[in-house]
Amino acid sequence: MNHLWQSILTDGNTQWVLLSTLLLGIASGVLGSFALLRKQSLIGDAVAHAALPGICFAFMFMGEKNFFVLLIGAAATGLLAAYTIQLITNTTRIKEDTAICLVLSVFFGLGIVLLTKVAQMPTGNQSGLDDFIFGQAASLVGRDVQLMGLTAAALIIITSLLFKEFKVSTFDPQFARGIGLPVGFLNFLFVSLLVITVVIGIQAVGVILMAAMLITPAISARYWTDSLRTMVFISGIVGGLSGAVGTLISTLGKGLSTGPFIVLTATVIFIVSMLFSPKRGLISVTLKRLKNDDRLAMRFILKKMYESGKETIRLDHLFQQSNISKLKFNRVLKHLMKKGYLHQEDGILTITKSGLMKAEQFSFVDEIMELKEMYPSELGSLDIHWIEKEEKETLSKEQLTKLQKKMSDIYIQYPFLNVKMSSRRGGQGYEL
Repeated sequence: MNHLWQSILTDGNTQWVLLSTLLLGIASGVLGSFALLRKQSLIGDAVAHAALPGICFAFMFMGEKNFFVLLIGAAATGLLAAYTIQLITNTTRIKEDTAICLVLSVFFGLGIVLLTKVAQMPTGNQSGLDDFIFGQAASLVGRDVQLMGLTAAALIIITSLLFKEFKVSTFDPQFARGIGLPVGFLNFLFVSLLVITVVIGIQAVGVILMAAMLITPAISARYWTDSLRTMVFISGIVGGLSGAVGTLISTLGKGLSTGPFIVLTATVIFIVSMLFSPKRGLISVTLKRLKNDDRLAMRFILKKMYESGKETIRLDHLFQQSNISKLKFNRVLKHLMKKGYLHQEDGILTITKSGLMKAEQFSFVDEIMELKEMYPSELGSLDIHWIEKEEKETLSKEQLTKLQKKMSDIYIQYPFLNVKMSSRRGGQGYEL
């Protein structure tokens, strides 16, 4: 570990590699967010695989490993692959996913053939082109790293400057055309930026795993927010963090590929996001679902006792009618008794006065909701969404009075809508 810190603080090459993978991760995260929302995630994968034959062609043409020329070759075949996918999709009945698979397999197969050919060349064994398969940031020299870092920085700046244009053309292309935006050119520019991002990243991450750098940070960020601007920001942070941490881990051992560690770091962040994000995380969703199930069970028990017309009921009889698991039934029952709605003694449940009022309120609200679903044209103006929210399910006296008045007006206008809830159980008695 001390060696790692010393290398970061004193080794100029390590610092440049770290900076370049950091910038590459940010650029991948930013552009990956738009690619994800445009449903073009797999295009990045196809472009990454299609870059391999371009790299091989460039090496065969130059006879040496010139990083800049290799990037030009990779960009040429990458762009050719991206536009070939769009051409096939726009001019034939072949769907986009099929076109992507077709182009990806053809270009990657050609790349493997050319890679074998390069290995048979006199200088082939020294080419180091195998590093492009899984990525090897440590094999980058200073000038390569500077080119990669500066290109990544330029991509981030261009995307930031055109953020609004990309946003509008992504979510509503028709509106974008209506306000005069060149949607076709913006799509062309975005695909070109995406290809450049892939191309500059294949030496560090590899052609096989580069697609993960585009998508994993974006899908991780999607778990945390609904705002595009925040999503792009979080995605950039996740991408940059993955690039830097993955690169540092790969420097701990000799000959370790950088790409897999960058992708694994991004995957760890994705798993954390998927589990612990407050709105869409699995844990949060599961807790909300359990809470909602308990709420429905509580309503069912109170309404069942209210509708039975009896103040007492046997506990085992109510359980048999409930179709609820024993564990949940007992938990909900305990909660209702704690609230003072029910009382239990010797296996007999007794509903209290406050429980009757609560059950009557539940029944009133449920009937209104059912009526609105049955007669959407007559009751379309009745806003009851706030009732459906759990935290506002318990109506205050003022809210209830307002709702009663509103329903009375609707009933006068449409007499066939008859909501009658008499005070048969000692409740307030809603009769509209």
